[in-house]
Amino acid sequence: MSVAFTKEESAETASETLLPDRPVSPHPNLVTEEGLKALQWQLKQAREACEAAATIEDINERRRQTAAPLRDLRYFAERVRTAQLMPAPASRDVVAFGSTVSFSRDDGPVQTYRIVGEDEADPKAGTISYVSPVARALMGKAVGDVVSLGDRELEITAIA
Repeated sequence: MSVAFTKEESAETASETLLPDRPVSPHPNLVTEEGLKALQWQLKQAREACEAAATIEDINERRRQTAAPLRDLRYFAERVRTAQLMPAPASRDVVAFGSTVSFSRDDGPVQTYRIVGEDEADPKAGTISYVSPVARALMGKAVGDVVSLGDRELEITAIA
């Protein structure tokens, strides 16, 4: 009988279904309230995608369609499990996790970012991770403080 008529999985098909796990940061998984809700929503989406793919009849196609959602399910389950919900900053006197900080750079532009957890960081949306070099340099500083970051200087102009 020709191999074309068997349902055996090829090496190519098998490799498509074995995706490596998403890397998990070694840093504590600090999250804002919004960040925790986003992780829970992403976990729910991954579960739903797995459930939808499980209904596919063709075994090879089912494996291909469940590979990414299963990887995401493992990742988001771990991130929700290890999430450490951080309270909103108690003071606006110094930069802390959850603060929105504005600073002027020595080369001119003023930038504003909220310091958040790694999974919710999106610089284009105005959020940076608390483990980023900029956030690390700003944490614990007050309005008027100047911090060096490489060959640049940043002056904190506002904390909200």
